[in-house]
Amino acid sequence: MSVFSNSSFKGHEQVVFCHDEETDLKAIIAIHDTTLGPALGGCRFWNYASDEEALHDVLRLSRGMTYKAAVTGLHLGGGKAVILGDPNQLKSESLFRAFGRFVDSLGGRYITAEDVNMSVEDIGYIGEETSHVTGVAGGSGDPSPITALGVFVGIKSAVKYKLNKDNLQGIKVAVQGIGHVGSYLCQYLNEEGAELFVHDINQKRVDDVVKKYGAKSVSGDKIHSADVDVYAPCALGATLNDNTIPEIKAPIIAGAANNQLQDETVHGNQLKERGILYAPDYVINAGGLINVYHELKGYNAIKARKQTENIYNTLLRIFEEADRENISTHQASARMAEKRILETASQSGSVSGGKVTLDRIRMSI
Repeated sequence: MSVFSNSSFKGHEQVVFCHDEETDLKAIIAIHDTTLGPALGGCRFWNYASDEEALHDVLRLSRGMTYKAAVTGLHLGGGKAVILGDPNQLKSESLFRAFGRFVDSLGGRYITAEDVNMSVEDIGYIGEETSHVTGVAGGSGDPSPITALGVFVGIKSAVKYKLNKDNLQGIKVAVQGIGHVGSYLCQYLNEEGAELFVHDINQKRVDDVVKKYGAKSVSGDKIHSADVDVYAPCALGATLNDNTIPEIKAPIIAGAANNQLQDETVHGNQLKERGILYAPDYVINAGGLINVYHELKGYNAIKARKQTENIYNTLLRIFEEADRENISTHQASARMAEKRILETASQSGSVSGGKVTLDRIRMSI
């Protein structure tokens, strides 16, 4: 497995490969940048096809967390972790506690939290071995509802900017993936009067949403090309690629999935050329990060919700910047994030020195 020559490794500070023979734990922790503070990012449990695929995923995800924290105005760096294997077969208290010991060995440079195929209970086991964990029971808990809230207000922002509508009444939204975040998003959209088109690999989830909200079920190979106003990818990444983009009819793409663009530059520009307004994934799905960030001081749900709702205004600024500079929205959001990181680095005299400590985070919330 090549690490240093991996194109996604560029800019990373540290990658840790973790193995515990007794529990069969195999995990990778990637710390991208700690200029703004300790790296915070969830732990994903996934049955990757190869170690190389897992490495590529964690590197891309950790970089996205850096940009997410920066553009959202949080005092955090970017990191991510993946546990390799089938969660249905491998999950155990001992495995998560072994992972927690690896997290603890990093001395606070990385703070872990919940991600795909992880539960609050799993995070609790990790928390038995390290204090560098957030999203635990009794704290902010499951981040899915607040992540979905951020995506919901992000969709409203995009609809306002592109379609000049102040509400979602009658707006057609295709939601790809109705897991924890997607199901809450469907609830918010239904309450606002949107018309739902849904797909998930779990047919029971689809049936539940169809029954609850009168949604229309769409096959997996058709959901991205549905004749709707908004396409909301809420499953895994890379659904915006050479094959799907030419088939997209929606004038807006705004969803919860990470790394939606298979190639950030190529496919971000393709969407711009087609006149499709894209809400950058790490901006619109930042609600979960905001939520666990507020737990670091002592959770305040009102403050977390208020900051999450500000995703609406952040996206409007990105849309306006992209049009003003004639660049893609992905480029506009990246510029905003990089500007903040570089300004902080110049003040501290270190590009990735982790100068913002956990104590300073607690003082700033």
